[in-house]
Amino acid sequence: MFQLEFMRNAFVASTFIALTCGIIGVFVIARNLSFLAHTLSEIGFAGASFGVFTGLAPLDGMLLFTMISAVAVGEMSTEQSRREAAIAAISSLFMGLGILFLSLANKSASYATNILFGSIIGISVHEVWQLVVLSLFMLVVMFFAYRYLVFDSFDSIGARVQHLPKHFLSILFLLMLAISVSISAQIVGSLLVFVLLTLPASSARYLVHTVPKMLLISVALALLGVWGGLVLGYYTNWPVTFFIATIEVVIYLGTLLYARVAQGD
Repeated sequence: MFQLEFMRNAFVASTFIALTCGIIGVFVIARNLSFLAHTLSEIGFAGASFGVFTGLAPLDGMLLFTMISAVAVGEMSTEQSRREAAIAAISSLFMGLGILFLSLANKSASYATNILFGSIIGISVHEVWQLVVLSLFMLVVMFFAYRYLVFDSFDSIGARVQHLPKHFLSILFLLMLAISVSISAQIVGSLLVFVLLTLPASSARYLVHTVPKMLLISVALALLGVWGGLVLGYYTNWPVTFFIATIEVVIYLGTLLYARVAQGD
């Protein structure tokens, strides 16, 4: 399996994606932004389609669209009560644009399927290095912003009392989420990227109750999903995305059952 270059590329890319999504996902769950993660994945589809239409790499188009949208959402409202309306308004426009750009680019339905559901076989060495650099950048930013993001995400009232720059932290996190969505779509596709951004962290929440442990468990479960998906996809010739989603869902249901049993429900 590792004698094939595309499998080596896939494992390297998926490892860094799992690290990024596992960490970012914990804060997505803590900040109740699962809906935004799903919406950014839809916007990522429009960005990738725009890249195809203009001759850019799909990842570059995703980064452009998701980051602009993330900032727009953050500027329109940082209050959760108004954020969902802003998200819905932005996502509605971009989904239509994605279909338009693909139509203008005269690409086949199979190309759209690759954007929506991922195409791990087609990932190149250049794309792998691009993903690695972006992932490392994300991890460095997270290292320096970790303490403030933990405070703001898990104790928003305390963060307000301590006069933390909540608006700046919100924009920073939304940009990090946008980058995570864009790079993760290379493996699982723009429609299923929220699987890696929400399910590992949600599962970790049922198993442990401290932020460092949640981060470790979330990353471990994300790695288990992508590695298991690649291995099963290689030996069965079934879509890797199917196995990644199935593994993460099974783990989530298992941890949910464990939590209920432990609580005596």
